[in-house]
Amino acid sequence: MNVRIRFAKYGTVKFIGHLDVMRYFQKAVRRAGLDIVYSQGYHPHQIMSFASPLGVGITSDSEYMDMELSGAFSPEEVTKRLNAAMAQGFAVTGCRVLPEPENGRKRETAMSLITAADYLVSYKDGYDFLLDKEEFYKRFEAFCGQDTIPVVKNVKKSGTQQEMNLKEFLYGIGRDKEELLSNTKEVKPPKTVTEAYETEVVSRAERYENGRTLAMRLSAGSANNVKPELVTEAFCNACGAPYNPFAWQIHRLDLYAGAAPDFESL
Repeated sequence: MNVRIRFAKYGTVKFIGHLDVMRYFQKAVRRAGLDIVYSQGYHPHQIMSFASPLGVGITSDSEYMDMELSGAFSPEEVTKRLNAAMAQGFAVTGCRVLPEPENGRKRETAMSLITAADYLVSYKDGYDFLLDKEEFYKRFEAFCGQDTIPVVKNVKKSGTQQEMNLKEFLYGIGRDKEELLSNTKEVKPPKTVTEAYETEVVSRAERYENGRTLAMRLSAGSANNVKPELVTEAFCNACGAPYNPFAWQIHRLDLYAGAAPDFESL
């Protein structure tokens, strides 16, 4: 039995790195009494995989984790057991059973399916910016409305730099989550749902009094992964404003599969 878990990460645990998050969930699964399947060999490990590592300092409404269970549990029971074993800063908000692959095909992991991600980026209080709240978004809208947005992306694996047109990988913008969703094509629900997600809305994004927020849908995944930091830095450069990475708080809203514009929530 394979299940996909959706969870939120918020508060001070945003400073915990991905490897520690993995270890945390391994222990939480054991505390929850879930019969997870282990790999074979001299060093067995729990069979679980995460959709997309979340950077340190970033919070999220919708992270995804796949795992294989040997026992028969309902999605509601898995959610309840995991939340009972969770510390503050993590919250399981949904669970669904994944269908078996057809015709003996290899199962696709959540990580291999990702093609896009939604982010809410907030400018923190206590930092000066050249533009007021309204002009801030108008300039961002004009920036994203250009035919081409040339940027230089650092490629971590090769240690090189790559020139790219950011416009090709920016699928939508808005002032907030609601406006982003209204400005983009409606996201389709997963095709292979056998158990519906719980409908609890998390919205753990940190709020700031200055009200300068930007919502964006960006290309994600192993092929063309665009981080919101690349967008905010290019925006600051276009405005003639100094870029300070610590002045921005990033919150991931959701992850998607499929091709633009027909995305499907994981």
